[in-house]
Amino acid sequence: MGVNLLGLDHDALAGCLAGLGEKPFRARQVMRWMHQLGESEFARMTDLAKPLRARLGEVAEIVAPRLVSDTTAPDGTRKWLLDVGSSAVETVFIPESSRGTLCISSQAGCSLDCRFCATGKQGFNRNLTTAEIVGQLWHARRALGASRADRVISNVVMMGMGEPLLNFDNVLPALRLMLDDNAYGLSRRRVTVSTSGIVPMIDRLRDTCPVALAVSLHAPNDRLRDELMPINRKYPLRELLAACARYLECAPRDSITFEYVMLAGVNDAPSHARELLALVSDVSCKVNLIPFNPFPGAGDQRSSDDAIRRFAERLQAAGIVTTIRKTRGGEIDAACGQLAGRVADRTRRTLRIARAA
Repeated sequence: MGVNLLGLDHDALAGCLAGLGEKPFRARQVMRWMHQLGESEFARMTDLAKPLRARLGEVAEIVAPRLVSDTTAPDGTRKWLLDVGSSAVETVFIPESSRGTLCISSQAGCSLDCRFCATGKQGFNRNLTTAEIVGQLWHARRALGASRADRVISNVVMMGMGEPLLNFDNVLPALRLMLDDNAYGLSRRRVTVSTSGIVPMIDRLRDTCPVALAVSLHAPNDRLRDELMPINRKYPLRELLAACARYLECAPRDSITFEYVMLAGVNDAPSHARELLALVSDVSCKVNLIPFNPFPGAGDQRSSDDAIRRFAERLQAAGIVTTIRKTRGGEIDAACGQLAGRVADRTRRTLRIARAA
């Protein structure tokens, strides 16, 4: 088994080919074959010299995670369960009239154990490699029949299973491939990293590859956020909001998106809306309200439509751009917070994170 070229960004691939005596432009050629044309066989890369194709076949491979299942909901949302060896992860495509969004996983499971998220209840297995992260996009493009010029997938969001910023060293080259014109050619505005609030890594992302940022907020004060999201005990709201303000100095958009799941009787009262307004007043932002998607064993309930609407109206009246996320893919457990896959917590990392916090 050779090196999996799906996991190499331009510089790493150029270095690999230089080791074979090849010039830098060969990296651009191979990238286009792999990522734009979805080719996995070196023998079919016809603008490469035959000796190079043969040599690549000996020392390298192009392998995405193996497909386990492919399910489509009545609304067109499509979910793939992909085998990553020790477990499986889920990737979701959400088609809309103006765009197609692919939701990608960064870890098998999650260590953060947020109260409202099915993935966290499954425990944590391991970080995904760059090849496994990019392989989800590579597989989805092929499955959707996208050609070189197609924008079937116009947006990518790192909002699937796992916390992307706890797998930074593998996520960073994946982001670079998403942005590379010789690979997927997405703009920084159309690639979003969603985080629960890993403050040092927010700063690192700003300094290395600032893409659009979404922050899972879900509570307007530390007491409640400690209950919903244990990571808040390590990185409380004051530190998190300061990191968001710093991120905006380099962000490709002029605002941060704050995600806020609506839980009946927990965080949806008028007082919570007032607290939220006070909390985010100094940060250029928009708020995305997410109706809670129940899962087996969840102790919370979704806020009523009226409660969600009133909450949104209070934010909008104060000048905060506020949207209510339309639930997509709920019939196939592909909606926000429902991704679980098949994960065993073999490292007990969840327990260690909780203790550290």
